[in-house]
Amino acid sequence: MGHMPIPSAVPSRAELIDHLVRTRIAGDVATPRENNLSHYRKLANGDRHYWLGLELDDRWVDEQDVLAVMAERCGVIDDPEHRTGQDTIDPELTVGALDRMASVLRKAAEAQQRVLFATGHPGGLLEVHSATASALHAAGCEIVEIPGGLHADEGYVFQFCDVAMLERGATLWHTHSPAPMAAILDGLAREGRPLPDLVVADHGWAGCAGQRGIDAVGYADCNDPALFLGEAEGTLQAVVPLDDHVTNPRFYAPMTAYLLDAAGLTAQF
Repeated sequence: MGHMPIPSAVPSRAELIDHLVRTRIAGDVATPRENNLSHYRKLANGDRHYWLGLELDDRWVDEQDVLAVMAERCGVIDDPEHRTGQDTIDPELTVGALDRMASVLRKAAEAQQRVLFATGHPGGLLEVHSATASALHAAGCEIVEIPGGLHADEGYVFQFCDVAMLERGATLWHTHSPAPMAAILDGLAREGRPLPDLVVADHGWAGCAGQRGIDAVGYADCNDPALFLGEAEGTLQAVVPLDDHVTNPRFYAPMTAYLLDAAGLTAQF
């Protein structure tokens, strides 16, 4: 698989916001309100599947508190009486978070950091991560190579296009689980290799890394509140709100171009 075609012209902030809304990466997204509220409630009720590798303890036991953070950091509708139908991601918040992520990536490049990329959403975000990894590698960063032979959640943890993923039955697996990232970090420790300075990921891959004290940034949908709570508490450095699986993964290309340009990085082909 080659990298996604990054546009030669980096979109302006206004152009990117328009693109995000047109492609439903942000704005009126496909994830329904009832699904969002169900996930917020399950997180608040202590269902660890929705904690995405973070240890939230009893700090978020009121789903209205979760909703308030999601309205602030993701842009979902803040009215608790809005129970069904359309929900939203604020594209201004998406771009603002991309700017924060870009600042972290710029510092990683300047410091020649060791960076690990991983995704639980290979159908949507694989090429976003892969293009970012290539740009950081060209800037002198070490892209962490994961140990071989790792297993988690009845599958294999492997690396493709510099991005760690979970494979089951020769299929790239959509997973929220933190177990694959835990397997990578534990495997590095067993081999006596240094842990990453930075993790760029999503879902439980990002949550697990942040919980273990590693600098982490990531992407999250409006029905995955845990990473936004982690950002609010300072466990993650930046979380970009977006629909993490739109109909065409190439729709993320302008967003990736904007991110790399803001970080002072050059897209690699």
